[in-house]
Amino acid sequence: MGVPSMPELLVILAIVVLLFGAKKIPDLAKGMGKAIKGFKKEMKEDDDEPEIAKKIDLEKKEEKQVVQASTAQETKA
Repeated sequence: MGVPSMPELLVILAIVVLLFGAKKIPDLAKGMGKAIKGFKKEMKEDDDEPEIAKKIDLEKKEEKQVVQASTAQETKA
């Protein structure tokens, strides 16, 4: 079973138009486009999470060092 030919695609398109109506098809396409865009956005945010976690860890370490340095200065004084 290969790629559908032109007549088969036209039959499928005709069935879709009969089922959903010509006015609903652009709305369906718009909804699918928004869904795909949202999915891609979430995938990108998911890829960015490890970088954000590393940045937070660095900030915590720096904060800890500052607290230790200020404690050491207070003890010396």
